[in-house]
Amino acid sequence: MTAGKALAPGLYIHFPFCRSKCGYCDFYSVTETSLVPAFLEALSGEAALYREEFTVFDTVYLGGGTPSLMAPEQVEALLETIRGTFTILGNAEITMELNPADLTRDDLRKLWGAGVNRVNIGVQSFHDRELKFLGRRHDRRQALSALEGAAAAGFDNIGLDLIYHLPHQSLEDWRASLDQAIALHPAHLSCYELELKTGTPLGRKYGQGTHARRPEDLAQEFFVGTSEILEDAGYIHYEVSNFAAGMDKASRHNRKYWDHTPYLGLGPAAHSFKDTRRWWNRSPLQGYLADLRTGERPVEGREDLGLEELAMEALFLGLRTRDGIDLDRYARLYGRDLMKENGRQLEEWSRLGIVEIAHGRVRPTRSGMAMADALAVL
Repeated sequence: MTAGKALAPGLYIHFPFCRSKCGYCDFYSVTETSLVPAFLEALSGEAALYREEFTVFDTVYLGGGTPSLMAPEQVEALLETIRGTFTILGNAEITMELNPADLTRDDLRKLWGAGVNRVNIGVQSFHDRELKFLGRRHDRRQALSALEGAAAAGFDNIGLDLIYHLPHQSLEDWRASLDQAIALHPAHLSCYELELKTGTPLGRKYGQGTHARRPEDLAQEFFVGTSEILEDAGYIHYEVSNFAAGMDKASRHNRKYWDHTPYLGLGPAAHSFKDTRRWWNRSPLQGYLADLRTGERPVEGREDLGLEELAMEALFLGLRTRDGIDLDRYARLYGRDLMKENGRQLEEWSRLGIVEIAHGRVRPTRSGMAMADALAVL
């Protein structure tokens, strides 16, 4: 049984290189950029191994890592390879993540000419001291220049990432970053709470107890304040961490992850999903390259999801979004009547202002989004 909507799949490409690792990041990447040509050759081979299983895509997302370490000519060649292997629809959303320190205005114009039509710029903060704390390679001036350069190059679908709830960050500091972002009129904003994960340098530093951590009760203030400020500025809070200037500017690619639309992930550590199957690639780059030299898919693991697991995922992901859960569709796909099974709990959440129940849907309110992970207990 296929749980997703009848939409074209999305293609994710993980570019696993960074000049240096940010202290908070736990995405897979390496700093041996001399291996970029070998990786791009292997990536072409990996794509060819899926040409029969996946044929058409309407979104392509170049993530990482730091894809903007590629020269524009390499990006153009990569996209030509992808178009030669698969059918990329004419209206496809083609997104590339950018580090503000990497690209000149001429580079940005070349990326636009190569077919990239959406950029996501990793700004993270407009305060230099916060950028230094996070280990970013750029400063405020470079962030502003990258945003202005992207607009001048022709991009009208520009997203930027920001991080809040940093140690020693005040609500006023965060408001100043949001105000600066709003003044630049990006089409999309992703606002993430800093996670101090144990495997990262910052996670280890704060896990040792030698540095004071931000009080957890302030996380709610940051979240609610962010939502209020951006919605007052005209943005739609369409997913826990994501805001769009209109739903036509919401990330078409990321929305596939939230509703079980199929997607193919290429590159080390990339994940894929189709029908009831999920699989993921090996993360060590050398192992990934070795597999592809022998013509094998570099798959590290896979799982087949049962109906109950798919239902749980759909509930968890749906209650993180503005759309919420379509009750009739949920019952049709997963054989569960949420109002019959959990009506009392849902009515209580409605009374508390955590969800809204109307027009055949259960949607999280702003307060519900702030505690979205706890709503999947139904």
